[in-house]
Order: sequence, then C-alpha cells, then structure tokens
Amino acid sequence: MVWVRSPVYFYKRNETFYFSRSVPSDLRHRFNKKKIEVSLRTKSEVKAAKSAAALSDRLERYWDSIRMEMIYSRELGFSVVPDKVKNANETEVTLSDALALYQRLKGTGKSKLFFEVSNRSIRYLVECVGHDNINGLEPVDAGRFRDFLFGRGMSSSSVKRVFSSVRAIINLAIKEHGLAMTNVFNGTFIPQDNKKKERLPVPINFIGQIQEECRSLNDEPRWLIALISDTGMRLSEACGLLSSDIVLDTDIPHISLREYQWRRLKTSSSTRVIPLVGASLWAAEQIKAQETEFAFPKYCDTQKCNANSASASLNKWLKPRLPDGCVIHSFRHSLRDRLRAVECPSDIVDAIGGWTTEGIGQRYGEGYDLNVKTKWMGKISLR
Repeated sequence: MVWVRSPVYFYKRNETFYFSRSVPSDLRHRFNKKKIEVSLRTKSEVKAAKSAAALSDRLERYWDSIRMEMIYSRELGFSVVPDKVKNANETEVTLSDALALYQRLKGTGKSKLFFEVSNRSIRYLVECVGHDNINGLEPVDAGRFRDFLFGRGMSSSSVKRVFSSVRAIINLAIKEHGLAMTNVFNGTFIPQDNKKKERLPVPINFIGQIQEECRSLNDEPRWLIALISDTGMRLSEACGLLSSDIVLDTDIPHISLREYQWRRLKTSSSTRVIPLVGASLWAAEQIKAQETEFAFPKYCDTQKCNANSASASLNKWLKPRLPDGCVIHSFRHSLRDRLRAVECPSDIVDAIGGWTTEGIGQRYGEGYDLNVKTKWMGKISLR
C-alpha cells in the first residue's frame, strides 16, 4: 500500500490559522484573484486542519460545477456570463503598483522620509495579508493589519501614521485606475494607548552635570544636547538647523529658527528667535567653528532631517545619566520650569519656547524683542 500525503491548505500567522489555496489556472478568468485566502478563526491546529479540509472540499465541488457549466455552454452553443467578468482593458493593480504611483505623483519635492514611510507601510501590509493584490483586500484585513502592527510593539500614534499612509496610497490608486472598490482601511478603529508615557523635566542639578560632561567630551552629539538644554528647542528643530541660523557676530548671540523643506515646524509659534546663553552659547561656538552648511550634518542634510536617529542615540547616552522617565525632550520641559522659577511672565515663556499662547489678545502685535527674552534667559543660565 502506498500512502499519499494530503495537501495542506492552511498556515499560521500571528497565532491564528488561515486557509489558502490557489485558484486553478483554467478558472482564473472567473475570479478577481489568483488565490483564495480566509481566516479560519482558530488558534488550534487540529480545528484548523478540519476546517481547511472541509473548505477545500467545498471549493473543489464549486469549481467542478463551474467546469461542467462551461462544458454544457459550449455543447449548447451559448456563453455564460460570470457574476463578475474582468474587463479586457482593466489593469490588474498591485500594492506595489499603487506605491509606485503614489510616490511618482505625490513625491515631488518630498524628503527621503516620505519615501521611507510609504515603503515601510506597504511592506508591513504585504507581510500581514500575505499577498500584493489590491482587489484581494477584504474588510477583515483592516482589523487584522491593526492587530499586526500592535503586535510589533507599535504605539497607537505609530499605528495611526501607518494607516494614514496606507489609506492615502490605496485611495490614490482607486481614483487613478478607476477601481470599482472601496478602501477597506477607511474608518478602522484604532484604540488609544492605555498608558501615555510621562515625560519628566530634568532636575536642575542633573542639567549642570550633563552640561559639564558635554563640554568635556566636546563632540557633535554633545553639542546637540548642550544646545537643547539651554534653549528648550525640540530635537527636530535643533537637528534641522543650518549653521547660518546661528548668529554670533552680534550684540546678542541667538538662533533664528525657521522652517525648511527638510524639517517642518510643529506650529506657527515655532518660528522664533532664541537667545543663546550658558551651555547653548558654548555649543553654538563649537558648531560655527566647524564651518559646515548644516549645524548637525550627522543627523541632517538637504534630503532628510533624521531626528528619530538622533533621539535613539542621545537617549541611549543620557539614560544612565538621568533619572527614570527623563529623555532628551525633558530638557524642554525643564526650560519652562526654570523660567517659571524666576517668575518669567507666561507669555514670554511661550515666546522663548515656541509654545502656542492661550487667549486671543496674546496673538496681536509683533511679540517680544530679543532684549526682553535675553533678560529672562540670563537669569536661568547655570554658567
């Protein structure tokens, strides 16, 4: 007796089993996909095997009925129009096609980050659903994709960014190719994180210690930390500076913070002039002495401002040197606290840090000049 092993039509993904079987080549003109894939909704391999075998058997009978229908139609001299006939002029669109279209039409003038984000988002999607066919996407795939991203350890905000990218790519493909489908990723529920990470301010004694160590090591990453520690800039703001944004040959050394193609600013209030005092003035002097176009060429060029890379590197260095809960962004919180401690008026605090000022009346006028900001910044300088 010869034992013949039955084919296996199921596989496991993210702890759940799925049925998968290719549509026979002689019947593919009757379907809008080359493969039938569906969740078996079980984590049990035994149950999955039984369900997959039953589903495969039903498919076989269904496909046989279609073949018989085709034979009878030929013998009787008429043709049977399937429920959904593929238009001969219709282009089969894949997720790869949609991505290329999106980048070609929307990518003009965009930084490398635009392309990296869209590439990564589609790569995640293909890895999750197991195929590259837009028409093969089903409503259940949206929830499955959300769970897949959370399973990778992503935060709620990160999952939302990936979904935003995927939605935009697929929406454009639907419009440009005239696809008769809806975007299954529209309106997907994405829950908020149960616990938001609390960013604590850096205690004043730790600020002094960090600044001294930055002076001692005297390299580009330490210049970045020192600059932020006494200006309260966001990391992305500092990373994207040109050397020409740092003005030292004047009565009041300062940074002129403006928006660039490679680095956008968070709000309109973020465009501002910041006095340089203490450690930030020292760091600015080191940067200007390098005579480079960008203040931090390690992290930024005309194509991209890689604040995420800077954040990972700087926080790794800072972690053993700061209390738990403190990161590079904590220096920004500390600046507000330090200015409050010397009783700096709240609207001047907002003007220095680029925070949006509450109240309609505060939005009128040209704001505070550099002399006023310098007066208060001088009161918090540690050296």
